[in-house]
Amino acid sequence: MSEATLIIIFFIIANLPWVSDRILCVFPLKTPKKVIFRLLEMVVFYIVSLLIAIAFEMKFSGEVYPQGWEFFTITLCLFLVLAVPGVVYRYQWLTMSKEKSS
Repeated sequence: MSEATLIIIFFIIANLPWVSDRILCVFPLKTPKKVIFRLLEMVVFYIVSLLIAIAFEMKFSGEVYPQGWEFFTITLCLFLVLAVPGVVYRYQWLTMSKEKSS
C-alpha cells in the first residue's frame, strides 16, 4: 500500500459522516442526523484513521515513531480539510438541489 492509497482511504473515511445518515455508517436513525453527531463521528473516524496509519507504519518500518502534540494537531487539520467535499455536498449541494426541485 502506497502513501497515495493511504490518503485516498483517509479521504473516504473523512467524508463518511457527511454522506451517510446512519450513526457510524451502521445504525439507522429515524430523524436526520444532527451536526453534533456528525462532528463526534469525525472524531471517532479520525481515531480510526490514526490506528490505520499506525498499522501502516508498523508494517513497513517495524516500529512506531513517537509523536508530539504538533503531529496530532496537523493530522487533525488535514483530516478536516479532507472532509470539506462531504460538508459541501451535505450543506450546499443537497440544499441547492432541494431548492431547484421545489
